[in-house]
Amino acid sequence: MSISAQPVHHHRNTTKVDHKQFKSRHATKSALKDAAKGKVEREERGKRRTPHQQVMSKLVRRNQAKQSRIHHKIKKEQETDIFKGAEGAPKHVAVVPLSKEVDVRRAINEMNAGVDIEPSMQEEGIVRTRIERYGRNVLFMPATMNMLNALDVCKLADFVLFVLAAAEDLHTEAENLLRVIEGQGVTNALFVVQNAKETVPDNKLSKRLAELKIQTGHYFPDPDKLVVLDNKNDCALLMRKICTQSTKGIRWRDARSWMLIENTQWSVPKASTETANVILSGLTRGKSLNPDRLVHVPGWGEYQVAKITQIPLKPLKRKADEMTMDQDRKGTLPSTEQDDLTELAPEQAMTNTIASSIDHTEQKGVLLDDHHYFSDDNSHIPQQPKKLPPGTSKYQSAWYLDDVSDSEDEAMDEDMPIDDANEDAASEQPEDGAVAREDAMTDIPATEYPDTEMHVDQDEAEEARQLAEFRASRKKEAEEDLEFPDEIELHPDVLARERLAKYRGLKSLRTSEWNTEADAPYEPADYKRLLQVPDYKKSYSAVMKESLAGGIPAGSRVEIELQNVSTSLQSTTPSSLFSLLKHEHKQAVINLNVSLSSSLTAPIKSKEEIIVQIGHRRLAINPIFSAGGVTPNDVHKFDRFLHPGRTAVATFVGPLTWGSVPCLVFRKSEQGDLEMIGTATTLPPSSSRIVTKRVILTGNPFKIHKKLVTIRYMFFNREDVEWFKALPLWTKRGRQGFIKEALGTHGYFKATFDGAGKTFEES
Repeated sequence: MSISAQPVHHHRNTTKVDHKQFKSRHATKSALKDAAKGKVEREERGKRRTPHQQVMSKLVRRNQAKQSRIHHKIKKEQETDIFKGAEGAPKHVAVVPLSKEVDVRRAINEMNAGVDIEPSMQEEGIVRTRIERYGRNVLFMPATMNMLNALDVCKLADFVLFVLAAAEDLHTEAENLLRVIEGQGVTNALFVVQNAKETVPDNKLSKRLAELKIQTGHYFPDPDKLVVLDNKNDCALLMRKICTQSTKGIRWRDARSWMLIENTQWSVPKASTETANVILSGLTRGKSLNPDRLVHVPGWGEYQVAKITQIPLKPLKRKADEMTMDQDRKGTLPSTEQDDLTELAPEQAMTNTIASSIDHTEQKGVLLDDHHYFSDDNSHIPQQPKKLPPGTSKYQSAWYLDDVSDSEDEAMDEDMPIDDANEDAASEQPEDGAVAREDAMTDIPATEYPDTEMHVDQDEAEEARQLAEFRASRKKEAEEDLEFPDEIELHPDVLARERLAKYRGLKSLRTSEWNTEADAPYEPADYKRLLQVPDYKKSYSAVMKESLAGGIPAGSRVEIELQNVSTSLQSTTPSSLFSLLKHEHKQAVINLNVSLSSSLTAPIKSKEEIIVQIGHRRLAINPIFSAGGVTPNDVHKFDRFLHPGRTAVATFVGPLTWGSVPCLVFRKSEQGDLEMIGTATTLPPSSSRIVTKRVILTGNPFKIHKKLVTIRYMFFNREDVEWFKALPLWTKRGRQGFIKEALGTHGYFKATFDGAGKTFEES
């Protein structure tokens, strides 16, 4: 009988509900941060990050181009607005002759004749011309072939017109003049030719003009067509270009307000004083003129402004009522924030805490990277592991005060164990010190020489004779500096540790740290009072933004009253005035990147007087030269000479000049004239720039035995050898070495080098 199973009905569980996971489309910052767990996603390669790298649509590009056109149009209109109208500012044209056969006054009259203007009868001074055809005023400033006169005239010019003689090539004086004007900075340069019909046949004129264009192209590439002044049509086109063409300007000049002085008026000085106020009138150019800033008058100096009076431009026709001109005068007085004439920071009544420098009488040797490597106090030096006989226990090793005798068989060293107690100390030794490597040269025993060899001091007379022969082949000082830079030779009677007491040892001139506190006793008295500019770019940007705010706008006719001007200057007449930017009167450590001309025959020695023109200033300085470049420790090697064709940094204390300004370097010739010897550019002022004088002591290898060399003529007594024992040695072929031990009393010593060879050059 089979039993049939009854089917069982199961109900589905209705209480079990699987909830869907919440999927948030906008997670919070904290949730994303927790999910990242500190990981940073790598940016997509080739992703455009800056706004200029983004792909813009066609509409955006069109809008950007339109805004750029509008911006340049407004900028050009602002530059040309001061020249518009009958009362507009005149365009300054400097006329510079490049030959003694050139007549500058005649050249000006020939150009005026091209626009139907009557010739001027003036024999001296500037020539003013109103050209109604183009609605412009032109001011011709004739110059001479004198270098300083040409520089002063071209400094104020919008166009520089060089006048050539048709039958003459450029001679040396003309080439020097072009080179100097180019180095100062020039705006639009034009070349004209005089006396072409009188000296050159018509069939050879085109060829002659091509030759002159090639000669002038060396100084001003791609010059315009040479204009023949004998041709009236060419003169008319030249005047049209001067009146309508935009001026390029000179960046360092247009960054500040400047003015061509038209009139000078002295006030009546008091009987008890030697100074008076002076009123200089003219038309301002460049940036706006701020009465709070100092002004520089070339040839006079720098002064404070007492008052600036803005006067209306003088009309061509006299008004019926002249009283209205006096009513329109506007006087501007300086504010309480006016710059003063103080060059140095005020002295503060506080005690200068100068770090205590190491007394040289207490030193046991020269400092290497501001550390003592050989001193009686060896508590800070890890203990050297001892070489002990086989089987020596830790207790027995305490009875050995030093390594076992080196006179024993050297094969025994291989079996000697290292003291276990000193293993930790050995592992803590520096990696770059005298014991940096296992095969360091100081590990070579002093008995590497044969035991039977003994050093014997030579006779003093023989020693002096050999020394005289060794030094007989030296050249002159400048030639030695070029061939043997920074190398010196000590006199046998001079102690090296006293002669070089101020010097310190450095492993690397570029990377070794320099302790500036030790130099405090040798600083000049006013060194701390010089202007400090920690962040040059930020300070320069702030000064330039301040120069654009307020003041009297450019193109205004003004009368500037200067105060406390010496009455001894009444016999002179200034030609220009430049407004100084903020802090430009203060003294700072100035650095110039000087490039000396390769045509010079003699080098320039450090601290030799030279004349530099930095923008609108001319200074007589005695700079020190040093190597250029950027180093991690800001230490730069002092150069005793700046040789022709080389570049160095000239450092001196002088007034600050903001921006990168071209400089000219001059030197007085034997005849008393100035000759240009090089060019320079200004670098950011820095009083933290360390100029260090490097000294190299040279020695002569006396005996050579594999890696061990006996050297002489570097020192002349045993104490000096011990004093400078920490300094490394090097050869001109790149071998490195160290002083091992002194020999005798005449300055001989043993040295080990990292390479073996039969011949060693000077150490």
